[in-house]
Amino acid sequence: MAVSLIDTHLHLDAPEFAADCEAVVQAAHAAGVGRFVLPAIHLPSCTAVAELVQALPGSACAFGIHPLYVKEAHEDDIARLRDLLAGGRACALGEIGLDGFVADADPELQEWFFIEQLKLAKAFDLPVLLHVRRAQDRVLKYLRRHPVRGGIAHAFNGSVQQARIFIEMGFKLGFGGAMSYSGSSRIRQLAASMPLESIVLESDAPDIPPAWAPAQRNEPANVARFAQILADLRGLPLDAVAEATTRNACEVLGL
Repeated sequence: MAVSLIDTHLHLDAPEFAADCEAVVQAAHAAGVGRFVLPAIHLPSCTAVAELVQALPGSACAFGIHPLYVKEAHEDDIARLRDLLAGGRACALGEIGLDGFVADADPELQEWFFIEQLKLAKAFDLPVLLHVRRAQDRVLKYLRRHPVRGGIAHAFNGSVQQARIFIEMGFKLGFGGAMSYSGSSRIRQLAASMPLESIVLESDAPDIPPAWAPAQRNEPANVARFAQILADLRGLPLDAVAEATTRNACEVLGL
């Protein structure tokens, strides 16, 4: 594989990597994954991811408030986020969006923070890294009301129709660990059938572990195997998939 892959969604600042972060990065490089995008999940992690990317050539960070962390946030965090974005260090707003999976989530609070962050993305002309778990239609509703320049629909598992709408709005679809399970028929079909120019690869490490290590911490090195799975699903050479997904990530995030 001649092209260095990009992991477009890696939580390297997570406590699971505290003891061996450098070794994890080295293992990823050895596997052919040479660049990373590190999204924040709340205000404190914005500083953490910005510091981490300084030691990762060609990598980038995103600032944002994750929908599952809005209960810990305050309205004035939006102003603080605006100040951080003004510094020009983030390639995107992320991870932002809506979550319809967690039972005790506050949908109205999630929506308020999502809307305010979409406004920031528009103001700074930045793409967004979207969390859309069981919330694709609701996310699309607010994107129509508050259009942005596109971005990535992270860990996409919606319908073909929803996928096409995200693509029409300028979004790439992120595929990773879930694609490695033979039982994930809808995700694998999407990965096989959606336009290759609309797909990027991601780990979401330490989350969404792959089929070959379901009980272990996910790692960015696994993106190399995800690339091979995507190539197999589409009947394409690995180099073609690596080149396309890397190009797609650079294009949508301005890397």
